[in-house]
Amino acid sequence: MELIGIYDLEYAEDSLNRESGSRVHHANIQASKAVADIIRTTLGPRSMLKMLLDASGGIVVTNDGNAILRELDLAHPAAKSMIELSRTQDEEVGDGTTSVIVLAYNKVLEDALAVLDKIAMPIDVTDRVTMLGLVKSCIGTKFTSQFGDLIADLAIDATTTVGVDLGQGLREVDIKKYIKVEKVPGGQLEDSKVLKGVMFSKDVVAPGKMRRKIIKPRIILLDCPLEYKKGENQTNAELVKEEDWGVLLKMEEEYIENLCMQILKFKPDLVITEKGLSDLACHYFSKAGVSAIRRLRKTDNNRIAKACGAVIVNRPDELQESDVGTGAGLFEVKKIGDEFFAFIVECNDPKACTVLLRGASKDLLNEVERNLQDAMSVARNIIKNPKLLPGGGATELTVSATLKQKSQSIEGIEKWPYEAAAIAFEAIPRTLAQNCGVNVIRTMTALQGKARHRLTYFPLSLNSSHANGENAWTGIDGNTGKISDMNEAKIWDAYNVKAQTFKTAIEAASMLLRIDDIVSGIKKKQAPGASKGPSKPTIDQEGDADGEQIIPE
Repeated sequence: MELIGIYDLEYAEDSLNRESGSRVHHANIQASKAVADIIRTTLGPRSMLKMLLDASGGIVVTNDGNAILRELDLAHPAAKSMIELSRTQDEEVGDGTTSVIVLAYNKVLEDALAVLDKIAMPIDVTDRVTMLGLVKSCIGTKFTSQFGDLIADLAIDATTTVGVDLGQGLREVDIKKYIKVEKVPGGQLEDSKVLKGVMFSKDVVAPGKMRRKIIKPRIILLDCPLEYKKGENQTNAELVKEEDWGVLLKMEEEYIENLCMQILKFKPDLVITEKGLSDLACHYFSKAGVSAIRRLRKTDNNRIAKACGAVIVNRPDELQESDVGTGAGLFEVKKIGDEFFAFIVECNDPKACTVLLRGASKDLLNEVERNLQDAMSVARNIIKNPKLLPGGGATELTVSATLKQKSQSIEGIEKWPYEAAAIAFEAIPRTLAQNCGVNVIRTMTALQGKARHRLTYFPLSLNSSHANGENAWTGIDGNTGKISDMNEAKIWDAYNVKAQTFKTAIEAASMLLRIDDIVSGIKKKQAPGASKGPSKPTIDQEGDADGEQIIPE
């Protein structure tokens, strides 16, 4: 039931548009298809790159589905919701954004996930060769695949470094908080590496007087200023005698000396603070042979604490021996290009790290960073849920064939969502075939025939392999377009990514189909007393007597 109040008419201006019923469904489906078409050619290893102009006039060249959709400025509400879904997918699992958009018209989630559970293959996370193959397979369609194992190696090293055991076989990997990607133009991409510690763009406070290289440093991290407290507002001090000025200065010096002595009694080699550090404090530190760094970002300080085992202290008088970080093997300041970078590396058991990326230009480094983020997300997903699924559209074909088979045993209107979903799941292998340039109809017919044969003779006891080579791992090789065994071709997908893709796509389709009314053109409420723009003159007709606006008492 729909009720539009009389007071709502106040905002129903001439620009208001409204669509209802089947027109809304058709418009939503068209908008969803339009978004899907934009990124359809970015799927698979033969994918094309898109060149986009961003809001600030910069150029982005990428084939990452989420990066493309992020730059689009769309007006249609359904298309906007599709882009939001893509963002959710990216935040949740960091990959599979292209697949979400292509798939989003479906239903019957539980059956699809049941098929995934049956064809999934468990893997050993400690086997580096398998992990490397899987990460390479998942990012094989990206720009950096031409550089071999480099990005996959960096991703696995970084995620295994920051992984934390939660007990009961669970591991938590926080790639946003504890992995920093530092892009430094210059050098070659092959010079990129994962540091066994952290680096940040800072130099010591007094380069001539403080050491720039310390082996096995004792590190103290502070979150307070090492300078005299200034007044909150303008502070007036009235001095009667000339000597009082000297007393005031002496008080300030004694305060700072006291702060520094509290720190120096723990014999640190390096003091890092997030706030300011006065010249006098710098003098005391350099006199004691201690290097100091000031105004460091909070996020960098947290990473240093995780890497060297230090505890960030808020007040120097609360310092304890256990707060001093002794886990780092080397502190060094190096000049790369025109900038100085501080390295705290060779840590014993770092739980934070920095990935140093080198490359010819900023554009190249930005694309490499996007690919690296995807690779780290894949590695994180595998560590959290160590299961494999076939790539190359094999999973979608198996799910599609299962849903088609199930639809035959259902009568009435409930069979249509199954059939619609079965057709929708075929969009992924069909798109892969199109992007390879092979005969789409012939390839799809052959694949569907294999899937039907499989289900006829091996009804959903789908293990990793079957007799006669007819198994759930038959799909399309994205490079050649040939039908092959995905396990032999090492074309895999992470279980988490596929499951999240299916969930997001099916829920999105359900949501879009439930919309039957779109109202657009609603203007913001004007502030009281604000003058309205010129409006069209209205002439009251006899029939309008009942339609007058009623002013509430």
